[in-house]
Amino acid sequence: MSWDVEEFVRSLGGSSPATVTAYTADVGAFCEWAGRAGIATAGQVDRLVLRRYLAYLTTRRYARRTVARKAASLRRYFAWALRTGRATSDPARRLSAPSGDARLPRILGSAELTALLEPARGGPRDATRPPAVVARDLRDDAVLELLYGSGLRVSECCGLDLGSIEIETAERGAVTVWGKGSKERRVPTSAPATEALRAYLATGRPLLITGSSPDGALFLNARGARLGPRDVRRILDRRSASPTHPHALRHSFATHLLDGGADLRVVQELLGHSSLRTTQVYTQVSRERLVGAYRNAHPRA
Repeated sequence: MSWDVEEFVRSLGGSSPATVTAYTADVGAFCEWAGRAGIATAGQVDRLVLRRYLAYLTTRRYARRTVARKAASLRRYFAWALRTGRATSDPARRLSAPSGDARLPRILGSAELTALLEPARGGPRDATRPPAVVARDLRDDAVLELLYGSGLRVSECCGLDLGSIEIETAERGAVTVWGKGSKERRVPTSAPATEALRAYLATGRPLLITGSSPDGALFLNARGARLGPRDVRRILDRRSASPTHPHALRHSFATHLLDGGADLRVVQELLGHSSLRTTQVYTQVSRERLVGAYRNAHPRA
């Protein structure tokens, strides 16, 4: 069979690693399913085949959001197949699937944030800690402060290099990140984040460097390699009293800015969203928080 999935994956170019992984898995699963039906190439697929595939996914009890994501992957693949001459038409054009109920992002409360960030703000620590633990704690402080204080995606934080940060003064700290679609943006850092970065660079990072450490990588794991998303999940597991995804810090960053009166378009720029519609979900979260506060506090609510 000739679906040319590898060529399709190479065409994704500036897409994030997570997007590439999802497209590869989604298109590969469709090709396997179509192969069992005797379909060997993209040019043999019509719209009816795609509708049957989405129906098959539904009968297999895939979540509606997952089916919608797989439909988006197929739209991308068949648009590429048409563009490269592997198909004479695009059967996935306007292919849609129920997206499911939108889930509002989880926002961390003040107690949760204090538990996560207190060590970076001068909380008590055992002075007899081994050097490896000191290095780990200083790194964790800086990572968490950046995720919340600057609203970085986990992949953006892990991809930071030494040249990406500007921490000459606490008042003018900033990081330059590469977001989705290889878009560059410059984001200010909070004073606690700048302080945590300085402490990590002065004491923590030198203790984590090994002979195989990548040149220029800002955050290193215990093996001296560049810090990865799984490493960040482990940081949250150590620090948080309840299961917390790293993205919750980014959600909290956006919602707390809007709660404080920030302009929606400013928040959009800070988050690196290409569409304002993506950012608008946080206005709904902010409104619900206000309504909840009213109902809990007003005697006649």
